[in-house]
This record gives sequence, C-alpha cells and structure tokens, in this order.
Amino acid sequence: MQYGRQSYDRGSFGSGIMDEFKNAFTLPDNGLMQIIFINVAVFIAFMIAKVILVLSGGESIYDTLLSFVVMPASISAFLHKPWTLITYFFMHEGFMHIIINMLFLYWFGTIIKDFLGGAKIISLYVLGGIAGGLFYLFIYNFIPFFEDRVSLSVMLGASAGVYAVVVGAATLTPNFTMHLLFFGPVRIKYIALFYVLMSFAQSTGANAGGNLAHLGGAAVGFIFIRQLQTGTDLGVPVHWFLNFIKSFFVQQPKVRVTYKRSASEKASKAKTATTKSTTSDASQEEIDAILDKISQHGYETLSKEEKQKLFNAGNK
Repeated sequence: MQYGRQSYDRGSFGSGIMDEFKNAFTLPDNGLMQIIFINVAVFIAFMIAKVILVLSGGESIYDTLLSFVVMPASISAFLHKPWTLITYFFMHEGFMHIIINMLFLYWFGTIIKDFLGGAKIISLYVLGGIAGGLFYLFIYNFIPFFEDRVSLSVMLGASAGVYAVVVGAATLTPNFTMHLLFFGPVRIKYIALFYVLMSFAQSTGANAGGNLAHLGGAAVGFIFIRQLQTGTDLGVPVHWFLNFIKSFFVQQPKVRVTYKRSASEKASKAKTATTKSTTSDASQEEIDAILDKISQHGYETLSKEEKQKLFNAGNK
C-alpha cells in the first residue's frame, strides 16, 4: 500500500475555510450561509480575544469590548449604544448556544430558501432580531417584574432572529415533515409550536427577558409570511439599507454604452415589453395560487414546476 500517493497541502485547511467564507459572499442567493458565517466568525474572533486578554490579565478590556456589542436592557444605556440593536444578534459566548442556534437556522432556513430564496432569510433574521431587541427593551422597562434587573441585564445571541425563521417556515409550509431522532417524522408546525411554548414557559426564569424577546422574533416570522402571501414584502427596507451600505464598497460602472435603434427595433422592443408585462401579471397570479396551496395543503404537495416558479419569484 502506497500512502505517499496522497498529497497534503499544509495550507489547505486554512485556505479551504477562507475559500468557503469568500464563496458565501460571492455566490448568488446565499443569504443563509452568509448569516451563519458571520455568526461563526464573530464567535471565533471574540473567543480568541477572550482567551488572550484573560490570560494576559486584561479581562476588564474584554468586558469593555463585549459591552459594545451586547444589548443593554436599560433604555438610557441603549441610547448611548443604539447599534447594539443589530450587533447583539450576531454575538454568542457559549459553544452550545451558537451550535443550537445555527442548526435551527440552517434546518428551517433551508426550507425557506428552497422556494422563497436567500434574500427572504436575511429579511426574516434581521427583522426578527430587531423585533426581539425592541420587545426586550419594552418588557424590562415597563413590566414591574423586571425593574430590579434592568441596570445589570444585557442580551446577546441569534435566538430572536432564528425564531423568526423557524416560525416563518412553519407558517409557510406547516405540514412539511422533518425526521427527528427518537420521534420519527414530525410536521414542522408542531416543532415550531413546541419551540415557542418552551420559551414562553421559561419567561419567568433566569433568562426571562431573553425568552420573551424570542417571542417577539416568532411574531415577526408569522406576520412576515402572512404579509408576503398577500403581496406585501416587509423585508424591502432591510434590503434597501443593505444595498445602500453596499454601494459604498462596490464600485458602480461609470461607462454607459448607447446606440440608436431603428424604427423596427423600437417597435419590436415595445412588443416585447408588452408581452413581458402580461407574463409578469400572469406569473404573480400563479405565485399567489401556489402560496395559497402551500397554506392549505403544505409545501410538499407542490409539483417540481411550482417549486421552481416560487423559487424564481423569490429571486426577482
């Protein structure tokens, strides 16, 4: 047996990870993996920083660094760090915390991506995280049960955004079946219901505020899909803002190529535009019919052609 035949590149492990990370942001319609990679990258960066700073006696420096990304329960503290409404849902400190969140995000996010596209996952995740953060602020500052905890409480973790994705998937395809260890096939509407009830039951425990914040994300997941089924995309502001930020880093083409069209070309283009407009209207009616079918009978009842039409519509 010749073991020398195999070739190992010493840099392949690190370069392979970097390639995967870069691909996540260059491949089209890859919102799910982008969110996962950002969460993992932030987790690893803070983990390394914590080990280095604690071992070198700089634990207070790490605590100060952490305070800039976690969301405080106090309104006055939050107003000094409003960006934490976004940063908190990309921050984790425990291995099990990030593993569970990313697994649920991947499982249920894949369902949404299959027929709505990766952009809708970004919308759900961001809106769910924001709603969870705002709900967290509200309950800590206006419910007497939490008044003695406000000054010391902070929130971190992707759970609110993940709840939005989980409940969103269950709202869109309630009868989609997952095969669970020890339980066998279970419809995701029951998984999501258990997930929500578990947080509600723990809303008076040690992580009471966090669990109630999860419910804010869950509510967004339900509302987002219901609105989408009526033709309203609540994620438009999210993608407008992301495209605005991206415009500062992505150079736009400056050269415009124009040419004069003949009268026959103009007539042909006008005819094509009319045809496309008619097709677009028909496609919207088909998409509405497909969404109604999903709501009534579940995603798994769709034909391959219907799934493809829904997927294409999600990428427009």
